[in-house]
Amino acid sequence: MHSSLSPARHTDTHSADTAVLLINLGTPDTPSPRDVRRYLAEFLSDPRVVELPAWPWQPLLHGLVLPFRSRASAKKYESIWMQEGSPLAVHTERQARELQAWFDARGKRIVVEHAMRYGNPSIAAVITRLRANGVKRILVLPMYPQYAASTTATAFDKIAAALRKIRNQPVMRFVNHYHADARYIEALRRQVQRYWDANGRPNFAAGDKVLFSFHGLPLRSVELGDPYYSQCMQTGALLAVALGLAPGQFCVTFQSRFGYQKWLEPATDEMLADLGDADTSRVDVFCPGFTADCIETIEEIGIEGRDIFLEFGGMEFHRIDCLNEAPAFIDMLGEIALDNLAGWSNEAPLTSGSTDLFEAA
Repeated sequence: MHSSLSPARHTDTHSADTAVLLINLGTPDTPSPRDVRRYLAEFLSDPRVVELPAWPWQPLLHGLVLPFRSRASAKKYESIWMQEGSPLAVHTERQARELQAWFDARGKRIVVEHAMRYGNPSIAAVITRLRANGVKRILVLPMYPQYAASTTATAFDKIAAALRKIRNQPVMRFVNHYHADARYIEALRRQVQRYWDANGRPNFAAGDKVLFSFHGLPLRSVELGDPYYSQCMQTGALLAVALGLAPGQFCVTFQSRFGYQKWLEPATDEMLADLGDADTSRVDVFCPGFTADCIETIEEIGIEGRDIFLEFGGMEFHRIDCLNEAPAFIDMLGEIALDNLAGWSNEAPLTSGSTDLFEAA
């Protein structure tokens, strides 16, 4: 099953010298074991993702991890694959198209493109195309609300590597987090409330719970200085207040553990087991750190997480969709972009979460 998606070529019809580049993690081109293995090899070879010396890790990766993990992961990808392609690729391309339409409707001569840190469309290919089409200034807007070296920083690393091959480089700005931005929290609130309006609100008086599940990190990453944990906790607290939740009605958890080292806790799967074992009638799981639905939200939470909760005695499991193309999220992306384009577009003062490089194009 091959994806029918192709990189959005907004530059063909939107002549402008300023661009916004959305960056997400990435996905295999197809759910075949070969393509999944290729993707995982690139992802797990990144020293910011697996912080181990290459000499012991690479033989282990290629000799043990990839042969087993690729086939198992391929089955999971196949179970969630959409007609248009991988959910992450589909939603990220749609987000780019919606944001382009948002700028167009406001008369902004700004090009929107998207790229993936691992896989396609690659960061290098998109930057090269933007530069060839006359773009002189690029605002990089990662789709990671909370900063981590293994997500945001490695995307910036890849951009720097791409720029090394360009003689006449574009001016670059980077947004490295927006975990507590009021517009982001409001977009999250609306997404959850929309689901509750359609499916009913949990009965907190009866002990129902809401989990805000974020992607996990090894504890060592936080000990080395990543602000990720504190930013996730702040996002969860702000969202809980926005939804009117009391402390005992929600919990921030962390998913997607890998390997044997200690990871951030509490773990989502263990919490779901504990809630089921405690005869919790209903649990709602929302993933605020994922801006687009993907294998971690659809399969890991929606299938594996549901099975764990029900197996341990829970009665009713609800997975709330990620922000995807929600209008409030597109509004947020557009407004944050305009904030950080100040000085290029004279729209608004520069926010504190951005960085300028090479201020002469």
